[in-house]
Amino acid sequence: MHQTSPGVERAVQRAGAWAERLGATEVRLADLVLGLLDEEEGRPAVLLERLGLVPADVRQSIVSLPLTKYPPAPPLIALYDAARDWSLANRADPAFMTDALLLAVLEVDPDFGMTVRRFGLDVNQLAALMTGDETPIAPPGDTTTAFILPDSTDDLDAARVLDANLNRAREALRVLEDYCRFVLDDRFLTGEVKAARHDLAEAAAQIAPQLLLAGRETLRDVGTTVSASGEYDRGSPRQVAAVNLKRLQESLRSLEEYGKLFGPQLGRDLEAIRYRAYTLERAIVIGSGAREKLARAQLYVLLTGAQCAASMDWVIERAAAGGAALFQLREKTMPDRELLERARNVRRWTRMAGTLFVVNDRPDVAKLVEADGVHLGQDDMPVREARRIVGPDALIGVSTHSITQVRQAVLDGADYIGVGPTFPSKTKVFDAFPGLAFVRTVAAETSLPAFALGGISPENIGQVVAAGGQRVAVGSAVSQAEDPEPIARVLRAALEG
Repeated sequence: MHQTSPGVERAVQRAGAWAERLGATEVRLADLVLGLLDEEEGRPAVLLERLGLVPADVRQSIVSLPLTKYPPAPPLIALYDAARDWSLANRADPAFMTDALLLAVLEVDPDFGMTVRRFGLDVNQLAALMTGDETPIAPPGDTTTAFILPDSTDDLDAARVLDANLNRAREALRVLEDYCRFVLDDRFLTGEVKAARHDLAEAAAQIAPQLLLAGRETLRDVGTTVSASGEYDRGSPRQVAAVNLKRLQESLRSLEEYGKLFGPQLGRDLEAIRYRAYTLERAIVIGSGAREKLARAQLYVLLTGAQCAASMDWVIERAAAGGAALFQLREKTMPDRELLERARNVRRWTRMAGTLFVVNDRPDVAKLVEADGVHLGQDDMPVREARRIVGPDALIGVSTHSITQVRQAVLDGADYIGVGPTFPSKTKVFDAFPGLAFVRTVAAETSLPAFALGGISPENIGQVVAAGGQRVAVGSAVSQAEDPEPIARVLRAALEG
């Protein structure tokens, strides 16, 4: 399974759109290049700009090629293998991004590589730029630096501010990357922080390194002798991450304002990174809290009154005795008045059992009955709108059926995700089954609490565990059992290994 960045997935989708737009029945190498260059602030476009090229002009040149110059693309897996190998060799990371995929596309067919080279897509120059410790390459024949050295104290003063805050922001991102990598053990968030760090380096490359070094005055910095109360106090890795998220945002704001002195593009680039930092903060902080709150929640039971073999309060009591830690009320067709009454009862019964309780689809009902949270499907209201109703401390779960939906749920601030369907279900009809492969992919992608769901029973839970699933959500296997307690106990034991 290849570890790709979200940008790679977007580029491949756009390549398909380009092929359709240009009347092709299959995706060609040129379509992939067009897809990779479509994102104005993406890595391939930024690379071309740093080579002195205009991405829009390059795209137009490729679109104007005769059809004979449009060789078909090989299977994606071949390109992904090449991109991964390059990333491992040059970044010691199997996860690859759009720039590595661009190199793979340009190198796979020598004739195509020669054709597009005349537009500026030179593999050697691009590779040198990507491996040159993030130092910009000047356009061919240009021996000047990107910026002349300062001829005023204003330039030098601004460079001093930029240098200090670039160092702060880089350091904060490294601290956050270590937190996501070693504390959360989360590949997706680690990749997001790493991408932000690389994008910051690309933005910083718009300023001449000589200017930044000329402005550096560490020994005479009055701020090095000033400290605030609590500056050296840290209570947990989570607090370390929270402090550095704020430090990152503050540094980026200062960088953005002073960066505008060196051109509006630098200000815009830094602004975009600052907005991404806010999204990262939500995902990291909310996700860290959810991991703690749901640390012991491995067995999640979905309840519908009509499908319970006995009274719902008895099912909750017995399932909780067997190890169920989280219950969801699913009543899709029940009138609001009746739903509200049932939800209040379930709230009371789950409190007596000492378990968590969420309501399916209805954040308003969850709020009214003081449930612990709400669960949303892909067609329900967005996480941000549900959060406005249930409040900042409530759990919000999101059903996901693809890795793209998983990544979006993480960035949207979901507390946990449902992953599936895994197997055919006795209580719900599905059009498709992502299956165990999806469980395996999610387990490798994120450490956010993820509950595999859909047709899971004592007979097949071993397959879920073997695929990396550590949590499951079950319906009929528990609710329709003659006695839910032993079934819940078997399921919980399988999850505990």
